[in-house]
Amino acid sequence: MSIPVGISACVLGEKVRFDGGHKRNRFVTDELAKFVQFRPVCPEMAIGLPVPRPTIRLVQQDNGERLVDSKGGELDFTDKMKSFADQHISAIQSLCGFVVCAKSPTCGMERVKLYIPNGNTVPGGTVGVFTKQLMAAMPWLPVEEDGRLQDPVLRENFVFRIYALHDFYQNVGNSLTLDAFVKFHSRYKFVLMAHSPTAYREMGRLVAGIKDWDLAEFFVEYRQQFMHALSKHARRSNNTNVLMHLQGYFKRNLTREQKQELLDLIESYRLGHQPILVPLALIKHYLKEYPDPYLQLQTFLNPYPEELKLRYGL
Repeated sequence: MSIPVGISACVLGEKVRFDGGHKRNRFVTDELAKFVQFRPVCPEMAIGLPVPRPTIRLVQQDNGERLVDSKGGELDFTDKMKSFADQHISAIQSLCGFVVCAKSPTCGMERVKLYIPNGNTVPGGTVGVFTKQLMAAMPWLPVEEDGRLQDPVLRENFVFRIYALHDFYQNVGNSLTLDAFVKFHSRYKFVLMAHSPTAYREMGRLVAGIKDWDLAEFFVEYRQQFMHALSKHARRSNNTNVLMHLQGYFKRNLTREQKQELLDLIESYRLGHQPILVPLALIKHYLKEYPDPYLQLQTFLNPYPEELKLRYGL
């Protein structure tokens, strides 16, 4: 089953921008589209604006940030856009991610130009109207801008979170039982250790107390904490710690030379001389030779399809 992911229509290549153009992102259309089902939306067209159309922008006024026409600021689209956002977001609760268009006054995720009446801009900018409501209504949802997907670290983290959330919905959301939560959490222990050692400890305590919760409420709380933890990028030092834990499972099986070879590769990764794929490849090799049921289930080893080649630059 394809993973449902929302996307700004222009990023998918649809000619819906104000000038009749698009902002097709090649990673999105040529690679990620093979594994997810995109659900495009253009908020500006959705509220009735044509293509082509006059440009709009965000202006800081006494009654807050307003979405107005760039020419004179007399046409205010704020309320209409917020109403559309509320209606649309209520219908997309099953999404596992969202790719938005950078710099857009409706879809931008950060540093969107925010003007003041004299024509100057507010330092740091703001968030597009639609995306601001999306992130407020669904704080667990992975959201990323098209431009930021050029960064290999941000790209890998975003795609991983999409797969993790889909995994959560498939294996926990469809079977809301104590056993389902415990098994899911067990598979992600090394992932949490890599992304946030603090969250790893806190969520361990959370799951340990699951019997004190209503499972529907626990679902909401776990999802929020889990996705927030994964939004923190896995540092090289944390990944190294996980790799050391993984190699410890083979200490009774490997020769002294094999142990040293693996330790050398882990150290080479720690120093930035090798991508994480190098020590992981040897660990996976040893896992085939010396199967361990617990390790074989760990998501850290195979978080998403290898064809995406997301760990090549990590």
